[in-house]
Amino acid sequence: MQPQYDLKALRQQIPALQSCVYLNTCAIGPWPNVTRQAVSRAADMLAEPNRMSREFWGIFSAARDNIARLINARADEIALMQNTAEGMNVIAHALPLRPGDNVLMCDQEYPAVVYPFMNLARLRGIEARIAPHDGGGLTVDLLERHADARTRVVAVSSVEFVSGFRNDLVGIGEWCKARGLWLIVDGIQSLGAAPLDVKAAHIDALASGGHKWMLGPMGAGFLYVNRERLDELAPPFAGALSVVDAENYLDYNLTFQPDARRFELGVPNTIGVAGLSASLDLLLSLDIRAIEAWTLRLSGLLLEQLDRLGYRPFVGCDSTHRSAIVSFNTPDPAGVAEASERLTAANVIHTIRAGNVRLGVHAFNSEEDIQAVVDALGPAAGRAG
Repeated sequence: MQPQYDLKALRQQIPALQSCVYLNTCAIGPWPNVTRQAVSRAADMLAEPNRMSREFWGIFSAARDNIARLINARADEIALMQNTAEGMNVIAHALPLRPGDNVLMCDQEYPAVVYPFMNLARLRGIEARIAPHDGGGLTVDLLERHADARTRVVAVSSVEFVSGFRNDLVGIGEWCKARGLWLIVDGIQSLGAAPLDVKAAHIDALASGGHKWMLGPMGAGFLYVNRERLDELAPPFAGALSVVDAENYLDYNLTFQPDARRFELGVPNTIGVAGLSASLDLLLSLDIRAIEAWTLRLSGLLLEQLDRLGYRPFVGCDSTHRSAIVSFNTPDPAGVAEASERLTAANVIHTIRAGNVRLGVHAFNSEEDIQAVVDALGPAAGRAG
């Protein structure tokens, strides 16, 4: 079986695939050639600013347009950021929270989700409430059990970074909207590999870096802010580009931009943004839904084989919460290190997270890549029978 796009042509676009089986996009995505070329063009223009063309100044608007297409937003709802943590911190400090209010999260979140609110607890006296996960992530049932009258915000990842648990953002968003709560999302572990509609999920703000599934450079990301809630937020920082009439430098008119650009302080990472926009051009041309269908096929195939070999996946093959991330461990705790060593010896690029082997399948991976994992691993250490 093949995906709905030309897999061979896509693989030829990605130099890293010539030397390894790359299953580590959940840590960092390999650049396609078009990304490297876009970065090089931007660097050439920066090296000779006297020769800058209109193309250079269009880099930022093109990136906002592509990001907006990716998440079904408007371009004026996108602020360019360096990474997920920057976006999460900006939105955390902008929220209208008072002492005693609480922000609800689960205990599988990446630190970029949790630390901004823990820090806000220290500074403003809010509660960063961390609840035990429900099967690997956050569910409406968990929210029902742990929210109370002082809950104001739910913060969650689209996909949890350790377990690969895909959270039901539409269900969570409907639950939050019915109660007037803010929904803040970290999208870095799904954007580029799976569709995410911020309007359908009632997401108020979403932050993401671009260097994982979006296959962009490190240091280039974004913050989405729902236009309908923009005026309820207080920008916590200000810079030359945060305000209207930005080039009238000595006027000192602190009137913020009328859109999400009010959260941008200065010139973004130009080279990174150029690369990210080029990567998104490529991914959008493939169709994100076609990418999702292929990655779910591959993750399902991998999970079936892992189960056959006696490994213990975090999220099961038949789960509606399955994503492009597959994490697993072994009956014998020492078997995780052994499994990692076998994969490394076979040049299968992967990571270890919280005592699990973690693999990520993307648009460019193949069924042969899955077979390479199976061949490298063999039966699990401590397997019964």
